[in-house]
Amino acid sequence: MPESTAQKQVITKNNICYWELHNNTSFWSKAFITDLGYNPSLIETNLNFFLNQIIHQKDRSIFRDNFYNLVRHDVPFRQNILLLNSDGNYDEYVSKTTDEMEIDLKPGAKAVYFFKTKLKTHDKVKNDYYYKETATMTSTGSWYIDFENKSCYWDQITRKVLEYPEDFIPSLRMAPKLYAEEYKTIASNVFLNCAINGTPFDLEILMVKSTNKRFWARAIGKPVFNDEKEIIGIRGVFQDIDDVKNKEINLKRTSEIVASQNSRLFNFAHIVSHNLRSHSSNLALIVQLIESFDDPKEKLDLLSNVKDVSNSLNKTIEHLNEVVTIQTNCDQHQENISIGTTLNHVCKSISQIISTNNVTITSNFEAGDTISYIPAYMDSIILNILTNAIKYKHPDRESKIHLKTSKDFKNEDRLILEISDNGIGIDLEKFGDKLFGMYKTFHYNKDAVGIGLFITKNQIESLNGEIFVESIVNEGTTFTIKF
Repeated sequence: MPESTAQKQVITKNNICYWELHNNTSFWSKAFITDLGYNPSLIETNLNFFLNQIIHQKDRSIFRDNFYNLVRHDVPFRQNILLLNSDGNYDEYVSKTTDEMEIDLKPGAKAVYFFKTKLKTHDKVKNDYYYKETATMTSTGSWYIDFENKSCYWDQITRKVLEYPEDFIPSLRMAPKLYAEEYKTIASNVFLNCAINGTPFDLEILMVKSTNKRFWARAIGKPVFNDEKEIIGIRGVFQDIDDVKNKEINLKRTSEIVASQNSRLFNFAHIVSHNLRSHSSNLALIVQLIESFDDPKEKLDLLSNVKDVSNSLNKTIEHLNEVVTIQTNCDQHQENISIGTTLNHVCKSISQIISTNNVTITSNFEAGDTISYIPAYMDSIILNILTNAIKYKHPDRESKIHLKTSKDFKNEDRLILEISDNGIGIDLEKFGDKLFGMYKTFHYNKDAVGIGLFITKNQIESLNGEIFVESIVNEGTTFTIKF
């Protein structure tokens, strides 16, 4: 390189050791060059010279990968490196991308800083002892996919976490079986994106051990480059985070349950404050009118109104009492029950309604039929949803109801029950947020009370379950229950 060109790429105004990366050119600070004992006018300020002449060979490939990831994807890094000084000895430096020092960078430029470490690395740190201990204690395995040789490599921690023999030789073809079925597409996409575009990844993913046991892992990977800046592989680590992830999932579920309980409490308070007060106000008004009338006949007419208000008040109190009873009964004995048997029992109890309305009920419980539950609640849940489906069947077609079970693999393999019908559906845009509210009705049937779904939701959530609904007007409705 001509001396004049080299001089242009040396930053002379700052005494900080750093590189300024701008427009595919690296500008080195004079402080960085002289710190290593070199003459700024005799050194090439580019990556190849640095990789081939200055940095220690063992740090070379990792620094190169870090450098390209910083330039192409703005991925920061921090790396301990050994740099050759003009005396022929190696000095220890820390290379990092962020610092609070104020330097005047060109617009759009990036900076890499080099700090000379004062403490000498202990010999034990230089060998693999602490690395292996740390990897073992944190269940962190490392791996490498070699595109040139079409092969992959695992360390012993990886084999241990995945429960493969110590002498097991992994292959590229087996990669898909390492991920849970529902995460295979995600895993394929991130690896392809890393291999083609050089995009690093860091994600939480459900993996599968050799024993078919599923576990949560944090997978981190980044591309490996050759001297021609071509991607020749992917290097990464993964860590078993199953315990932490499951606690996070449980915490999220608990948070959702608490939010739901608060919502029910608010609903309950609303009913108490609004509905009961309405009844009491009506009674007070009627009593006031009775006292104001002199005609006995008019007084007797008003007494019939007292009876109506009294009945309404009694029903409201019964409903509120039922809600309170659900909350206090959630600790009662649960037993293993069959959903199929419960369905048969419910169908027998409403056989006349099913026959009169010409309803066809089918089921498939191959994914799971037995569950520990309060039998009365399961009876009530299925009965409420079935009778609703029949009540709101479509007038122009025969009513069909289908029940099936499945598993939620993403959420502790929870059992799911779906009940679908081809009825008139519910306008969820209009009523979605009120669907499970007390005294909320969404059709104009005279016998609609709006208490069944409220009770059903309370029963399910009192046992830490969840209920969702999907519906299309004039096509049908599906209730999904996660137990």
